[in-house]
Amino acid sequence: MLNPNGKSRIGPHTVLASDVLSRSFYDRDAVLVAQELLGKLVVRRARAGLCIGRIVETEAYLAEGDPACHSFRGKTKKNATMFGRPGVAYVYSIHARYCMNAVTEAKGRASAVLIRAIEPLVGIDLMQHRRGVERVTDLCRGPARLCEALGVNRLLDGWDITRCKRLWIAEDSQPAGAGVRIARSLRIGVTSAKEAALRFFIDRSPFVSGAKNLHTTPAIDLAPRTKAAEST
Repeated sequence: MLNPNGKSRIGPHTVLASDVLSRSFYDRDAVLVAQELLGKLVVRRARAGLCIGRIVETEAYLAEGDPACHSFRGKTKKNATMFGRPGVAYVYSIHARYCMNAVTEAKGRASAVLIRAIEPLVGIDLMQHRRGVERVTDLCRGPARLCEALGVNRLLDGWDITRCKRLWIAEDSQPAGAGVRIARSLRIGVTSAKEAALRFFIDRSPFVSGAKNLHTTPAIDLAPRTKAAEST
């Protein structure tokens, strides 16, 4: 719960209510959002406790010309959230597990960014309990793993992640620091649009998913980030 100063005390990290990413952050091109989500914090508050992780890997799924995107063949009951407003969670099931996306661009566009991996920061004991895994680098290394560790399921599909409740994404008040390299590669596990280099990740991070040879590629230059895009 936030204290009177608008802060939530969470060990080494302090998340401000004002640090929650605004809807305008998501109301942009999915490729740009996928890049700029790297380093942000996923915050999950549940009855069992608070869990926080830093995003280290994402994938963009495009509204047009992307057969790997769930919206490619049109709107259905399962993917309806993608066609709604930006800044909500699109949670889908796969093999009895779940994957979490952030919906991007204007309502009706139906693009999204898959959160592929996070670096656990707070609530690690709870994540280990949920997953039945002790090794920290394996807790959230992959989209289904991170959802299990955070306790995210279809009940959070359509959840507004621009509010400081239950599930949200925020700026990191203690970022990883200078020298962090952003890399990109082909997406992992897709059966179509395999040639699209729409996976973005923190270069050489031990928390990134996939084989080790996928953990580093030539760095890319990101467009300068603006305060307007990141503020609430």
